[in-house]
Amino acid sequence: MSRKIIVSVLALFMVTGFVTMNACRKIELVETTTSDVNIVGWLEKQPDSFSLFRQILERTGTAAFLNAYGAYTCFAPVNSGVKAYLTKIGAASVDAADMNTLKDMVRLHLLEDTVYTSSFTDGKLPVVTMFGQFLVTSVANVGGESSYLINRQALVRRSNIRTGNGIIHVIDQVMTPATRTIAQQLEANPNYSVFVQAMKETGYFDRLNAVDPSPANRWMTVLAETNKALADSGFANYAALKARYSKTGNPRLANDSLNMYVAYHISPGLKFLGDIITQVTHETLLPQEVISIRLIEQDIMINEDEFNGILEKGIRIHRPGSDNAATNGVWHEASGHYRVKFRKPTALFWDVSAFEEIKKLPAFYRKANYNFTRATEADNPIKDHYWGWGPLAGTNVLSYIYSTSSSITNFACNNDVNMLPLGLPNRPTWWEMRTPPIIKGKYKVWICYRAQKQSSSSNQLCQVEVNGQLMQRTMNFTENRPAGTDAELEAIGWKRYIENTTNLFAARQVGVIEFKTTQQQIIRITPLVGTQNNNNLDMIHFIPIDENQILPRFRPDGSMIYF
Repeated sequence: MSRKIIVSVLALFMVTGFVTMNACRKIELVETTTSDVNIVGWLEKQPDSFSLFRQILERTGTAAFLNAYGAYTCFAPVNSGVKAYLTKIGAASVDAADMNTLKDMVRLHLLEDTVYTSSFTDGKLPVVTMFGQFLVTSVANVGGESSYLINRQALVRRSNIRTGNGIIHVIDQVMTPATRTIAQQLEANPNYSVFVQAMKETGYFDRLNAVDPSPANRWMTVLAETNKALADSGFANYAALKARYSKTGNPRLANDSLNMYVAYHISPGLKFLGDIITQVTHETLLPQEVISIRLIEQDIMINEDEFNGILEKGIRIHRPGSDNAATNGVWHEASGHYRVKFRKPTALFWDVSAFEEIKKLPAFYRKANYNFTRATEADNPIKDHYWGWGPLAGTNVLSYIYSTSSSITNFACNNDVNMLPLGLPNRPTWWEMRTPPIIKGKYKVWICYRAQKQSSSSNQLCQVEVNGQLMQRTMNFTENRPAGTDAELEAIGWKRYIENTTNLFAARQVGVIEFKTTQQQIIRITPLVGTQNNNNLDMIHFIPIDENQILPRFRPDGSMIYF
């Protein structure tokens, strides 16, 4: 095993002296950072349970790196589960099994990070497997006993077993990766035959049956409707659905309503239920149109919105029938039929610290600080956050800051902020972010931050641009929110956006912008005067100009209050 040798200076001098006096005697140093065995060593100690999985690791060459220093999570199937798996694939023994099949299986059981059961939320794990597919977790009740269910294939029998190079979770069955596309999975399920026919007639079946080699374009998310859901809305078969929607007679035309209906049920990107509930809107393949999402207790609702005091009932996502991983994405079951909803502008209260890269680090997301460093100007460690290169060493770092007690984050939304140095000429020269999808319309833009001065002379005056359009007001990361009533503050472009009354947490309205298209937007903050290392950005609010700009306010747990 590859291990780090930790030797103190004192011990080194002692060994040197000892070797000098006893030249013929061999000195043995223990090259280890821990006395715990590693993952492979732990499996070897329990051959009655893991000899077959251990044999698979050896045959596939995986044991070599799992026997080395690192940080891994291993879902280890017991011998009975491996035997059932070998029977399923038609192999009499581990040695008789196809090598590539075994390699794919092993990669699905390994993550290159330590993930404890505290991260086993109802949805996908925050770290992708070495196979390239995410694992999905839920809770199952078997024989009156609750257990974690992984990928709907294996129950966790023991968990959080710490070893010298990672974590082991013992499972009762071998998991197998998805081998079919979204289109193939839906086609094989007779409960979706009407929806699948609509996919084929509109041409989207072919698109959902392809696996794009580029990870940026590969993933799709589908909200599929069962035959029962369609029948409950009056569509007993595909002919009825086509008669209702296809007004041009050619469903492949982009302006045909049946084409729009199917496109509205497909969203670009990989979105398991745990991802869906993190945003209030999700773009679809229908240009400029989005679906809205509300979490009501445990129900995830599609397009349940209130306009002018009138509640528009939505459609529930059926959890047991959802989170179905495919080779090119994931699909979910909509419990009812829903049509394209052309919607008015909707507020986006964006927590800028909830970005994908930090969510993939469960040891840090909403637990501890973490730095994203650009070692070179070409680096881009965060996909939707970028900043102008600063030649001063050590300033090209965006810091994720989390604490429930620190005065920097104790009142922030979800107790976290993003911190980035800014200032000419040596620090990053601008800070650019790509927002979640925003519905087309006219909005007021609020920058929400925790004011902090590096020194008494600190000043970080900035201008803000949205999609290249300069906003009407500047903002300053070192400026506290002034005193005044809500109405007085709003009149001069300020508000209190958190529950606590401290003026260190301030929201500055920088201007008004009209979005012509529903999509992700680009916002850029550029320093005009001063240099500052501690620019603490908490949220950015985009609120329709005719809606309440003051409420809701946010608690440290992320919940909203309307008083």
